[in-house]
Amino acid sequence: MRYAQLVIGPAGSGKSTYCSALAQHGVDAKRNIEVVNLDPAAEYFDYTPIADIRELIHVQDTMEDEELHFGPNGGLIFCIEYLLENSDWLHDKLGDQEDDYILFDCPGQIELYTHLTAMKKLVKHLQDWNFSICSVFLVDVQFITDGAKFISGTMAALSVMINLEIPHVNLLSKMDLLSKGAKKRLDSFLEPDSHFILGDVELCGNTAFNLKHRKLTEAIGKLIEDYSLVRFIPLNLKSLESISDVLLTIDNVIQFGEDQDVRSKDFEEQDENEDK
Repeated sequence: MRYAQLVIGPAGSGKSTYCSALAQHGVDAKRNIEVVNLDPAAEYFDYTPIADIRELIHVQDTMEDEELHFGPNGGLIFCIEYLLENSDWLHDKLGDQEDDYILFDCPGQIELYTHLTAMKKLVKHLQDWNFSICSVFLVDVQFITDGAKFISGTMAALSVMINLEIPHVNLLSKMDLLSKGAKKRLDSFLEPDSHFILGDVELCGNTAFNLKHRKLTEAIGKLIEDYSLVRFIPLNLKSLESISDVLLTIDNVIQFGEDQDVRSKDFEEQDENEDK
């Protein structure tokens, strides 16, 4: 079995930084964690990928092509579809080593995950190549510190979960950038309460829109609360404990290490000493 994280989320949510931090954490923990760059528009990242989609196609190629003339968004989607058409290239780059643990650093084009089928097809390829895979959805914590933004972020995460149909973990990135007051306020959203969310939205102003859609807001908040559909895990990349906790959660989701044999050497040596 091989293992993978599909690292996704809006542009600027910290996906590449997350991948770099986990790769370095793997080095420190003497654990092999590799990274694949799937963002054809990436300009810089602080890791060495084992495969880089830009070697196959770059978003700039689609924008400068005389026949295509795509814009940045259309070009990015075209690049992912081109990758799927040439999946043998990715398969050759990944190899077939057992117990691989690979992070796929994906583009920040949110529609790739919410309603288009390209990433779902990529997931199918990876599963066919014997990968146990989990989607890791990053959201910048600074954008969901009030009720309205929290509902928006939650709905985006839920849309991704439904579209990809694989085990899913939501992370709140950039926790280290929050003030102490904002961190205390965030606790109310980590265990969502529909009445709190509704009250927080109303604090933003009893506008005509808020009043008109009050029942819808309340229904969404209650749905989140009653069915535990979406939960967020705080991630502070400056905290070793936070990184370890997140990695342990994801490892449990993809069942990493469960097929390894139990080591009994220490117990056998203890039994032999007792016999003497």
